[in-house]
Amino acid sequence: MKKILLHICCAPCAIYPLKVLRGEGFEVMGFFYRRNIHPYQECLRRENALKAYAEQEGITVIYQDGYDMEGFLQNVVFREESRCSFCYHDRLKATAVIARRGKFDAFSSTLLQSKFQQHDLIKAMGEDLGKSYGVPFFYRDFRQGWKEGIQASRRLNLYRQQYCGCIYSEKERFYGEDRL
Repeated sequence: MKKILLHICCAPCAIYPLKVLRGEGFEVMGFFYRRNIHPYQECLRRENALKAYAEQEGITVIYQDGYDMEGFLQNVVFREESRCSFCYHDRLKATAVIARRGKFDAFSSTLLQSKFQQHDLIKAMGEDLGKSYGVPFFYRDFRQGWKEGIQASRRLNLYRQQYCGCIYSEKERFYGEDRL
């Protein structure tokens, strides 16, 4: 059985990818990256929802230590238009590093579940990082399971956030892009 490290942004987005990967015979371990999730209380809500889901599904998850919100913001300030690119790279790089250390056969991300994410960019970055760190990036378009994941997360009564994670996406949610 091949071991795969799955970057998990939140519990609802993990439902379908976990089902698919297990169905394909992968032994899945998760990795929760937290420095891009703002504010801190939101980070904790997502982490706690993932802990409950992981326990229910019997998946081991590595939880990132610390909360370097300042580091994240310092890297995107004055580059807000390209913040997603930085964020994808940071999360995928952290996942690749852990996958290499843990001798995983591959790594992937639940970002590939969302219809709001830039799949081509995620795939290209993942593949480049996979080559750099010697662990292949496993690309799969999980968007076909978008509705299934939403329905399952509601049935399971999991916390469902309404924005990507960073303070900028929260602003866009509440203030609206049309007002920017």
